[in-house]
Amino acid sequence: MGYDKLQKLGVEVMSISTDSVHSHKVWNETELSKMVDGGVPFPMLSDQGGKIGSLYGVYDEEAGVNIRGRFLIDPEGIIQAGEILSPPVGRNPHELIRQIKAYQHHQKTGEVMPSGWEEGGETLTPSTDLAGKVWEKWQPPKDK
Repeated sequence: MGYDKLQKLGVEVMSISTDSVHSHKVWNETELSKMVDGGVPFPMLSDQGGKIGSLYGVYDEEAGVNIRGRFLIDPEGIIQAGEILSPPVGRNPHELIRQIKAYQHHQKTGEVMPSGWEEGGETLTPSTDLAGKVWEKWQPPKDK
């Protein structure tokens, strides 16, 4: 999954860590550029002291680092989703794209996406008539 796919969805990306700007530059030039042609194409911001990480609940004060997290922030600046992972488990870019598409679909239509929704899948229109009757309109997919 590339940055270009996120840009086509109108998403802006930035990374933030407690590392210095110099550390980011060296890391990008010596390692990331070997994984991503030309290096990371989005801003890598420095949060030395963990002020931003503290606001998002990812700063580990004892270790002096921000724990891995990702946040989907809508155009109004509201956090719509967040995921915080410990170092042993990497993030899932496909799930990120699915969530972005779901939130964008909701913003356009007001519809909500049931569990496991994928683009083009069935949605639900919130109403008082739907309460207690979701099961009539939608069933979870059966395991294969």
